[in-house]
Amino acid sequence: MSKYLLEVGVEELPYKFIPMAISQLETGFKNFLESNNVSYGNINVMATPRRLAVLVDGLAQSQPDVEKTVKGPIATVAYDENKNLTKAGEGFAKKNGVNPEDLFVQDNYIYAKISIKGKNTKELLQENVPQIFSKLQGPHFMRWGSNDVKFSRPIRWVLSILDCEEVKIKIIDKESSNITNGHRFSKQNIVINNPDEYVERLREAHVIVNQEERKNKILELTQKEADKLGAVTKISDDLLEEVTFIVEYPVAVVCNFDEEFLTIPQEVAVTVMETHQRYFALYAKDSGKLINKFVTITNYIGNEFENIKAGNLRVIKARLDDAVFFFKEDTKKPLENYVENLKGMTFQKGMGSVYDKTQRIIKLAQKINPSETVKRTAELCKADLATNLVFEFTELQGFIGADYARVSGEKPEVAEGIKEHYFPLNAESETAKTPEGQAVGIADKIDTICAVFAAGKKPTGSSDPLGVRRAALGIIKTILEHNLNINLSDLIEYALSLLPIKSDCQSEIEEFFVQRLIIFLNDSYKKEVLEACSAKNPCADLCDYLARVKAVSTLNDSKLAENANRILRLLKEEIKTPVDVSLFTYEAEKNLYSEIQKIKFNGDYVKYLSDLSGINRAVTKFFDDVLVMDNDEKIRNNRLALLSELKNKYIMLTDFSKISV
Repeated sequence: MSKYLLEVGVEELPYKFIPMAISQLETGFKNFLESNNVSYGNINVMATPRRLAVLVDGLAQSQPDVEKTVKGPIATVAYDENKNLTKAGEGFAKKNGVNPEDLFVQDNYIYAKISIKGKNTKELLQENVPQIFSKLQGPHFMRWGSNDVKFSRPIRWVLSILDCEEVKIKIIDKESSNITNGHRFSKQNIVINNPDEYVERLREAHVIVNQEERKNKILELTQKEADKLGAVTKISDDLLEEVTFIVEYPVAVVCNFDEEFLTIPQEVAVTVMETHQRYFALYAKDSGKLINKFVTITNYIGNEFENIKAGNLRVIKARLDDAVFFFKEDTKKPLENYVENLKGMTFQKGMGSVYDKTQRIIKLAQKINPSETVKRTAELCKADLATNLVFEFTELQGFIGADYARVSGEKPEVAEGIKEHYFPLNAESETAKTPEGQAVGIADKIDTICAVFAAGKKPTGSSDPLGVRRAALGIIKTILEHNLNINLSDLIEYALSLLPIKSDCQSEIEEFFVQRLIIFLNDSYKKEVLEACSAKNPCADLCDYLARVKAVSTLNDSKLAENANRILRLLKEEIKTPVDVSLFTYEAEKNLYSEIQKIKFNGDYVKYLSDLSGINRAVTKFFDDVLVMDNDEKIRNNRLALLSELKNKYIMLTDFSKISV
């Protein structure tokens, strides 16, 4: 078995492109090897800002030889009356490189067995690797020199080795060799004799090429520095990934900033450090509060850090000085004084100002929860959008509003609700925990969704105006995680009535919610169950819908499904006629009616499902003994009415016709 190594050296890549390139290279090599029937062990894609590398081990030296049977012309065309090959037969034999005597007839056609020798893996690599690389996609690709082919950044070198032998390829304008380069300030022109020595030779040249190793090294170095200070870190996955892909050789440096900056909202200082500067904030181990120190990861070789510290301090001081100034200016007046300024901020064309939106949020939130703290939270929830600090740090809307509410003397639950009404911030983050944050958050999001649909700007595959998919998911997660009893259908209807543009799009919005709900739950439950349970409007009660999905997911009773579907097929139209027990003529009718009356829903769908299974015998007996479509119209209608009562019991749970058991 062989090993192949490809490394493409480049100018510094945008960090967001690197994970995309890793995934595309892995998929590209996998498809190439499998489509060419070349066996392999593992594909390991490694990347730094200055290189993309692919290491394939357990690689077969060639494709396997293949014996193939090829069909030729009809036997009467291939042979003449004397059983000699015609021109057509000779041409077929010559084309496939077989002797005439090796041809054989089957089903009145001639066939040839040919042996196709597998291509050498080296040859396949030369043919395919440049194509794999040329198919990489990403944002802001560029041309350089006289090249027509685009890539994210100019290519500086290409390394291509199969075992101990170079595999000559050309990617855009660079011919391959067995030479790579280390860290920009370390060893260059490093000869790689075989793939096994690649990772270690680069490590000697101050490059940790494996991103997972580099990520763990960053965490280890940061934790080590935090431990020295008796502090802890709270490093997000996004920030860690970004830092991992902007360094080749991580070195941790601790820097300080003035304690004066701890007087501004903690989220502001952290945002400056993490979002704007990619620093790791440090927190006191006992109190969890931010301290005036941070860790920066440098792509540096050496042990002189004073210039690095001074430069980082200079940058962060300038940013934090602005934040302190804005904070002091903003807090000269209470948060409620900023509400009036929202009249000058447009929410969406045709949908009024942010002030108008706030008034709608107040009404919607009161419909969900009529408490005074919810009302006050709704009144102030958007006020911080008119402050200087949010204008500078837009990603902190809500967080700054919460701090300003506290400074203004608002109740703690109001301040927390202002912050939480934007939750969840993304698909993985937490939902609002307080009643204020839940009610105002749902009201805000439902208003946005209805406004977008009413304006005819519903999301498509390529666009999502105002993030309505995320907003719908936020509503769904909040309701389900906190078991809230909210009728979304009623709320959507009310939200649409409050908009300045009137639109009949309620059913469209409800269908949008149902689809987002199914996508959200699809990882945990079968899609057919999710769709079957959506026959009964999920928007009326999302928690009830989830309870039904959980119960139906346990269904393993084929007889129950069979009985339910038989009745659903029989009763195409709704029957409102009440059952008249005096018209029963069979014991099976009486028995089924009695069993149906016993089935009551007490809030437990698992028990309800069990009760439905429990009357299977009575249903089967009814169909065995009773002719539903009796000649007597009264008896026939009464039996249909009886089955209609049973149908209502079934459809209360799910649409059994969409479920396979």
